Amino acid sequence: MQEMKPIHVVGGGLAGSEAAWQIATAGVPVVLHEMRPQRMTDAHKGDRLAELVCSNSFRSDDWETNAVGLLHEEMRRAGSLILAAGDRHKLPAGGALAVDRDGFAAEVTDRLATHPLVAVERSEIADLPPKEWDSIIIATGPLTSPELSEAIRKLTGERDLAFFDAIAPVVHRESIDTSIAWFQSRYGKTGPAGTGADYLNCPMTREEYNAFVDALLAGEKTSFKEWEASTPYFDGCLPIEVMAERGRDTLRFGPMKPVGLDDPRTGRWPYAVVQLRQDNALGTLWNMVGFQTKLKHAEQVRIFRMIPGLGEAEFARLGGLHRNTFLNSPKLLDASLRLKAMPRLRFAGQITGVEGYVESAAIGLLTGRFAAAERLGHACAPPPPTTALGALIGHITGGHLSADDGRASSFQPMNINYGLLPEIEPPAQDADGKRLRAKERGRAKKRLMSLRALADIDRWLAGNALPAAAE
Repeated sequence: MQEMKPIHVVGGGLAGSEAAWQIATAGVPVVLHEMRPQRMTDAHKGDRLAELVCSNSFRSDDWETNAVGLLHEEMRRAGSLILAAGDRHKLPAGGALAVDRDGFAAEVTDRLATHPLVAVERSEIADLPPKEWDSIIIATGPLTSPELSEAIRKLTGERDLAFFDAIAPVVHRESIDTSIAWFQSRYGKTGPAGTGADYLNCPMTREEYNAFVDALLAGEKTSFKEWEASTPYFDGCLPIEVMAERGRDTLRFGPMKPVGLDDPRTGRWPYAVVQLRQDNALGTLWNMVGFQTKLKHAEQVRIFRMIPGLGEAEFARLGGLHRNTFLNSPKLLDASLRLKAMPRLRFAGQITGVEGYVESAAIGLLTGRFAAAERLGHACAPPPPTTALGALIGHITGGHLSADDGRASSFQPMNINYGLLPEIEPPAQDADGKRLRAKERGRAKKRLMSLRALADIDRWLAGNALPAAAE
């Protein structure tokens, strides 16, 4: 019997790791190419697969009324390695799924390195892959090397789109003043491994908040090269100083909103709050939630120590910026994420135009399943658009196609949200016949959409089970 040719996955981040796992569990050999540590990036610190370079949170784990939580559940049902490792290394974080980043990356690395059908090669693919590779997944993420980016640009004839992604600082727990900061999740909400007291909250008065905003606006920022100056930010990861520039109250209604947080010293909600979330299993490191920044390092230390409770803060990591690139996917990719100009190439992860850890891994999951099915001679249609997985792939492969000329218009990275799923009519009454208020109708609608999605993803998985994966 002739030996089956491997599928090659380029990039060992969340998307590439998930794609490789899906291929191998389908009984197909895979070679996973990761350039670290031979060549490092501006954001990565080590050589483990699936290293988390920004937040350690996979966001909400509530599948009933949150689209991210729904995506978590769909991926779990599809045998996701990333969600399995996340669940194994979860940390307390209210209603969110946060993970110990070191334990998580070690788990993913070990599972792939020890799988008999996975070969991990530590070398850079700096140009288009060799012609003898007939099935390739490029999952190099937002930090694709300039050489490979240029090769893709020449192949597609497209001008790369780009945006800046900002990294939030991490603080040593022992340096936080808990006579000022207190432990509480918003409204005391619990979640995976949570207790209802999973965040450290630093309160601000009106005067303290206004002084803080003034300092942000005046602080010295990282300067951009001329060719980077017009690169737009992704709205879901704006630096705090950019938010402050959009209006004095923008932060107070964004990452510094005080609702549901009762300062034990006053019994009331503060004027504004800075939240910190546990960043490692030991609880020694805490990250500043939503505090992505382009402030220079010395300015970060000076300005962030203005925050009550952080006056003596010691920083394990300060914020920074890295440049992200993504494809004009609606024009360039087909429904199974193949490059129309060269179908042996598939793309996965953030480079396709999704935003977020979980979304990137989800596209890796789908691309891996598509590639494995093709290698085994099976058809594999995309998941239904009523599912979170199907909605994501719909967004990046057709959601922005103009009806009149077929060109993509204003295509931007997207997090999963219920707005990407088909509408459903919410109930007007509860089970007892009581009329639902608008907010209750909204929650009921989300729950119905989630129940529909899970039923549809179960049917899709059953109808697209690959032989090895089904055993």
